[in-house]
Amino acid sequence: MRDAKLDRGKAFSTLFRLLGAGVVAGVLVAFIALPGVGSAGLTARDAANNFENMDSALKTTPPSEKTVMYDANGKQVATFFDKYRESVRLDQVAPIMRQAMVDIEDSRFYKHGALDLKGTIRALASNVESEQTQGGSTLTQQYVKNLLVDQATTEKEYQEVTAPTVGRKLRELRYALDIEQRMTKDQILEGYLNVAYFSAGAYGIQAAAKRYFSVPANKLNLGQAALLAGITQNPTLYDPIRNPKEARKRRDIVLYRMAQLGHISKAQADAEAAKPILLNRTDPVGGCESSKAPYFCEYVKYDMLDILSNGKYWSMTPKEQESVVNKLNRGGYTIRTTLDMKAQNAVDRALRSNVAPAGNRVGAEAMVEPGTGRIKAIGLSKRFGAGKGRTTINLPADVHHGGGTGVSAGSTFKTFTLAAALDEGIPVSTSINSPQTTTVSGFQPCKYTGTINGVKYKNQMAGGGTWTLHNAGDSEAGNFDLKTATWHSVNTFYAQLEKRVGVCDAVAMAKAFGMKQANGQELAPVPSQVLGTNDVDMVHLAAAYAGFAARGKYCSPLSVTQVIDSDGKQLKLPKQDCHQAVDQAVADKVDSILKGVLTKGTAAGRGIGRPAAGKTGTCEEFTCAVFAGFTPNMAAATAYWDYRGPWQYKVYGVYGADTPGAMWQQSMQSALAGKPAPDFNTPSRDFGDTTSVPKVKGMKVAAARAKLLGADLKVQVASGSVDSDQPKGTVVSTSPDAGTEVPPGTTVILYISSGKKKPGDAGGNGHGNNGDGNNGQGYPGWPPPGN
Repeated sequence: MRDAKLDRGKAFSTLFRLLGAGVVAGVLVAFIALPGVGSAGLTARDAANNFENMDSALKTTPPSEKTVMYDANGKQVATFFDKYRESVRLDQVAPIMRQAMVDIEDSRFYKHGALDLKGTIRALASNVESEQTQGGSTLTQQYVKNLLVDQATTEKEYQEVTAPTVGRKLRELRYALDIEQRMTKDQILEGYLNVAYFSAGAYGIQAAAKRYFSVPANKLNLGQAALLAGITQNPTLYDPIRNPKEARKRRDIVLYRMAQLGHISKAQADAEAAKPILLNRTDPVGGCESSKAPYFCEYVKYDMLDILSNGKYWSMTPKEQESVVNKLNRGGYTIRTTLDMKAQNAVDRALRSNVAPAGNRVGAEAMVEPGTGRIKAIGLSKRFGAGKGRTTINLPADVHHGGGTGVSAGSTFKTFTLAAALDEGIPVSTSINSPQTTTVSGFQPCKYTGTINGVKYKNQMAGGGTWTLHNAGDSEAGNFDLKTATWHSVNTFYAQLEKRVGVCDAVAMAKAFGMKQANGQELAPVPSQVLGTNDVDMVHLAAAYAGFAARGKYCSPLSVTQVIDSDGKQLKLPKQDCHQAVDQAVADKVDSILKGVLTKGTAAGRGIGRPAAGKTGTCEEFTCAVFAGFTPNMAAATAYWDYRGPWQYKVYGVYGADTPGAMWQQSMQSALAGKPAPDFNTPSRDFGDTTSVPKVKGMKVAAARAKLLGADLKVQVASGSVDSDQPKGTVVSTSPDAGTEVPPGTTVILYISSGKKKPGDAGGNGHGNNGDGNNGQGYPGWPPPGN
């Protein structure tokens, strides 16, 4: 027996919906059919006038698009989006897909204007008879609603454009009327197909086709098209991944609607309806976490935010920064970068084979191309991302590229004081007694703006005074010159050299090569800066050393080479800073000295099988260890420390040549494999240098010549030959003698054995006939000094 109360309730509900339908239909008719008909009364006329006066301009240019990043070879390495979308033209959508969408959403689309009165009244009447509501919005109105939702950038804006109010519906209708006047039906359908949400993070028909079936929109078949067309009415309910049963029911409704309208046969609908839903999913991935070069990607991301904000990103409010991030995620930009995946893979392998990825100690590295400043790779031993054993902090980079506050540069900073000394004319042969511990006083302060030990300075004098220091465990004490003190990284030598150069000039040289603190502040001009007490990042350290590799030409780190917006327009990029930081000859001399670090100094054994130079850095009290090195065509900087805090968690016993040197050596060998191996330029002027004449006794002439030339010496072979019990054609002795310190470019004379010894020579004076008829007289430097 039927429940009387239930019947009465349904009766009242039906009556209420009928009255509501009549009112809505009447208002809509008044809006569309009037305005200005006096007999309709003031209320209708005023409403119509208000409707006509509404803002009708709605931006219909392409909706938000994903931004795509490419490496230097044009391969995609990352995407940025908050709405996964790929816009396509209407002719790039399968005809069956277009038909399915029109049939289920608005079958009279090509016959009516912005408002389908017949369809609206039919929907209202259907809703009166059924508990399930039927939409009366036209496809154009739905296009408008989706555009408004897409353009909402805040939660408040989203709530306004989705609020269930009459005002919102009227505003959408007003926009729809304008769009129907400005756009063709095909343009509207194309726009709708590109902006509609198909659930599972897929916006637009192309993204949906790839998301669910791994095919482009022009390859969709009938069953796939019907499934997708059914989703947009309620993307959550009809999501085929989460709700396959509901999605199938909805798909079948679309199929039979298409058959009802005569666009497919009943048999076709039956055949497709009998099939289960078969998906071939491609899950969209975005952001740097899914990139094969996540730390490089993070660097580019922040460069892009700076580009899109005209260099103002870091001075913006959080809300303003959010709008720039939205611009990146939704702008559909094409980003061309400097990334070299061969170098990146080399870096990643080297870091993770030397440092455990899940540990607290980390290895960081950056590679930069000399002469261009182009960043080729940025890596960290830890995996990128949230979760245990991972990090989202771009530790190889500075704070303005998602990094931290950096690490001490260690003795890699001695190179800038070396360059300043050479630039000021201090001879390489300058000898300074350098004990294990020393105190140097009389350092002069410098003008500075920033913070030192908690004290703020604003264009005030800072630094100066007296400094007591000692040598590191991988160094030694004694008398050194600029060359040997660099090779052996003698702290007490460099403290005294810095006093002669001047802290201000040493810091100015570092700044000329782009160095600054990783937190963005200028370098603190304290005496200990020569030992790297300013915390820096690996990207800028690598770029600075790339400047020496490029014969003194410094170029600021560059990650982005081209940005194209969704309209195909190329964005203007900031001008890169490239300048001659120091004279070429000075840079060449620095290079020649740093070559010895890898052969005779603290990094002996870290050669890479081609001309290379570098400098080790052991941080104060073993808070970290650093290595920076280069060839003429690549520079790299590596660091090793405990990322929980270098002062709380030290890396005792690790020097720059150890883990950092190993990472540098392995990565550079792999990155440069198969590439040219040019040598450095010979300095074009005398820097008051000396070089030790190498021992070549017993060598063949060619081998001796090569060894002497490699020591920056010239070679002359004495005429004739010398009687000797050594094999014929080998070197008997040299002039100057082996081990003698001489200026670079000095000519060394080789005396060659005749291969025979004069009888009775054992008791003679050694001036017997040597086979050229002059009884051994007249040879420069004869008798030869012992070797």
